[in-house]
Amino acid sequence: SRNPLAVGRVIGDVIDSFENSIPLRVTYGNRDVNNGCELKPSQIGNQPRVSVGGNDLRNLYTLVMVDPDSPSPSNPTFKEYLHWLVTDIPGTTEVTFGNEVVNYERPRPTSGIHRFVFVLFRQQCRQRVYAPGWRQNFNTREFAELYNLGSPVAAVFFNCQ
Repeated sequence: SRNPLAVGRVIGDVIDSFENSIPLRVTYGNRDVNNGCELKPSQIGNQPRVSVGGNDLRNLYTLVMVDPDSPSPSNPTFKEYLHWLVTDIPGTTEVTFGNEVVNYERPRPTSGIHRFVFVLFRQQCRQRVYAPGWRQNFNTREFAELYNLGSPVAAVFFNCQ
């Protein structure tokens, strides 16, 4: 049983290997996002529902959504393209309880199959996070390092073309 995040090259391209320790549920309409599933552009127009598991409201989480294949998988010069950034999400709640630093931007893949990756980090504390000046060339690893977030606690991705 190979890790689907490794098979999909999310581990490597976006994040390093990590231990999945918090349930993360991402839903577009009535479709749950499972690693490597295929969603159509018409299904991902609206911000998804995102539930963060855990058992303690005092734990805070940061959610990052990126496209490492922008503008095209064969020439990803904008990688990673930042689609969404939410901080201070209390455990056991939904992303709507967090602080939206960068609003959800509907993915519009123009060519090829794109991976859209949700990465969840546990915060050490509540802190001010600044929106990057632009969405293209975001780097999840550098972001996590800058804000001392450590390794991810959950991640999931879907494909779209």
